[in-house]
Amino acid sequence: MPSDDPTDHELVRRFREQLTEMSPEELHAVLGGLLDPSGRAMARPQRPDLRRPAFEEPALLTVRVDLQHAAPPIWRRLELRSDLTLEEVHGILQTAFGWYDAHLWRFAAGGNPFDLDAQLFLCPYDAEEGEDDGLPASQVRLDELLQETGDRLSYVYDYGDDWQLRLRVESVRPAGDGSPAARALAGRRAAPPEDCGGLTRAEDLAEVLPDPAHFDLDELQHALELADLDPATYGASPALTAVLTRLPPSRLREDLLARSLLMATATEPPEPDELRAALRGVSWFLDHAAAGGLPLTSADYLKPQAVEAASRAVPEMTDWIGKNNRESLAYPLLAFREALQHLKILRKYKGQLLPTRRAHPAVEDPGALWSLLAESLIPAPGSFEHDATVLLLAHIGSAPSGTAVDPEATPAALGRLGWRTRDGEIDRWMVRDLPAATVLRNITPEQGRKAAREGWSDAARALARAALAAG
Repeated sequence: MPSDDPTDHELVRRFREQLTEMSPEELHAVLGGLLDPSGRAMARPQRPDLRRPAFEEPALLTVRVDLQHAAPPIWRRLELRSDLTLEEVHGILQTAFGWYDAHLWRFAAGGNPFDLDAQLFLCPYDAEEGEDDGLPASQVRLDELLQETGDRLSYVYDYGDDWQLRLRVESVRPAGDGSPAARALAGRRAAPPEDCGGLTRAEDLAEVLPDPAHFDLDELQHALELADLDPATYGASPALTAVLTRLPPSRLREDLLARSLLMATATEPPEPDELRAALRGVSWFLDHAAAGGLPLTSADYLKPQAVEAASRAVPEMTDWIGKNNRESLAYPLLAFREALQHLKILRKYKGQLLPTRRAHPAVEDPGALWSLLAESLIPAPGSFEHDATVLLLAHIGSAPSGTAVDPEATPAALGRLGWRTRDGEIDRWMVRDLPAATVLRNITPEQGRKAAREGWSDAARALARAALAAG
């Protein structure tokens, strides 16, 4: 990484002058000094091990964290528990500087994070790749490196923008029972936003920040407290909590934590009349399948007469183009029917659709059908579909009535969990085609695709919350 030290620039200038004055033989001799007799590059010098035995009892370290090269200074004063891992400290620094944990990072003791003679503590990706000699940050405690006033530790985030932080211990005191992982004590100025090109000077930051001088201590403390919350202790959905624990600390995780707390209270189903209207699409399939079965063609499609009748009941089909008598051309109807099969509400048997055994008690009983759907929307853990469904339900269930849900919110969260496709990142269409999403679009008393697409109904939001609670 480039240095701002004038001495370093002068050394580089003098070295270049000497190179231009060397003969080919002299250059060859210099190169030979960097190689072993076989012509191979000599091994890098072994990095030092600067760790010390961790404290027997946790302490509280008051640490000042400065963003290097910032003018005027940008800094935070934090109180950190000494038994935190460096990976946990990384998450706290992300919160303290308002970053999103979207890039690589590392810590270093005894030098710059890219110095050959510094000890490195690596993020998961760098540790797995093994290109640099360092320890996983998840396996090293803070008090193995910071123990006394004046001790220092370096950190870099985003190797492109090169946000380098210096941590310096200002004081050490015993930790009391229940001391939080981190506490904000002071700070100055807004941190540079993600991906702004490495800007650190106030005049440059004024072009990408509303107010470069802004710093709110209470706001930072609230963010730290929210990041440290265990949503399960507040009655939040176990399914959502399990997903959130896998998300790295970031604004995105804080947003989902807040949403999980908003949905912690029980949700009552809609009133009976609204319930019947909202469930009419599901009820049509279940009731007709129970009354002797719904015959399928040899190509496994509904027969034309059933397609026409179902199209009048399924909300997304009421303004679908065409005669709506062929299921292969009535895509919203086909997707909805297949979603009900996927959720194990319907099953195919000997060329017809029948209710599953678990769905029989819900025939002609909207209340039982509501409970059945709530128990069915979330698939088993350990799959993309599970994580995507849980996150989508969280965004739908926590959105206020009458407001839209950002279609990019769930794909963004899935990306932070590490889900990818062969072609790149998860897109909104993969989320929109989830069975749970298809069913929820049709849980509405309204008619038509336009109504279903403009926003999730209050009934759909309530069912999303019920599904998370049942998770």
